[in-house]
Amino acid sequence: MSFRLPERLLDLRRHNRTDPAAPPTEPPFDPTSWSGALIVMLGVAAVLWIVQIVNATQDYGLDRFGIKPREVDGLWGVLTEPFLHASYEHLLSNTVPLVGVGWVLLLSGLRVFLFVTAVVVVIGDTATWLVAPSGLIVGASGMIFGWLGYLVARAYFTRRWKWIFVAAGLLLFFGTLLGSLLPTVDSRVSWQAHVCGLLTGIAVGWLLHPRRPTTASRTRRLGTAA
Repeated sequence: MSFRLPERLLDLRRHNRTDPAAPPTEPPFDPTSWSGALIVMLGVAAVLWIVQIVNATQDYGLDRFGIKPREVDGLWGVLTEPFLHASYEHLLSNTVPLVGVGWVLLLSGLRVFLFVTAVVVVIGDTATWLVAPSGLIVGASGMIFGWLGYLVARAYFTRRWKWIFVAAGLLLFFGTLLGSLLPTVDSRVSWQAHVCGLLTGIAVGWLLHPRRPTTASRTRRLGTAA
């Protein structure tokens, strides 16, 4: 069923559409803009700090939901590990990389951010559950390494200057994080989680951005086929 609007309403709609004095409508919030992505990542960091405060008031009882390698009840930690931290210092050391690296990733698009995060958390944490030594593993650093691995792999596979500069900037600012990829006897540091997250992020970069053959290699391939 259709109906016609009264002429007066049509005139009002035309007037509002063209009247320069009409109040401008605010653009919708864009989580992938520079400011929008920063707001989102600050919001994520705020959630982690709220969880940390609640956890600390409960004598870190929530940490029981972290990853317990090769224990069935420890599989819940695959999803909850990034939200839990062992201390305020632990979360503080993760906050700046979380906001910085996550902000750069979110600028790539919301779908990319969600896909990379989901794969890194599920696959990377599952790998950690399989290979890490016995104990309890908490912290968002594995996810952060996964984000970083994806961004570096994207630059390598696409060879786009823009993404190469982005990856180089991230390594310049957060390069000290790479030291925690090395094996250590410190039981408080799960380097296995860092390595699993990084490798998963690299794999996602390879999956989403397969390396295209260069012009020279295509020429050689055509010449061989001929």
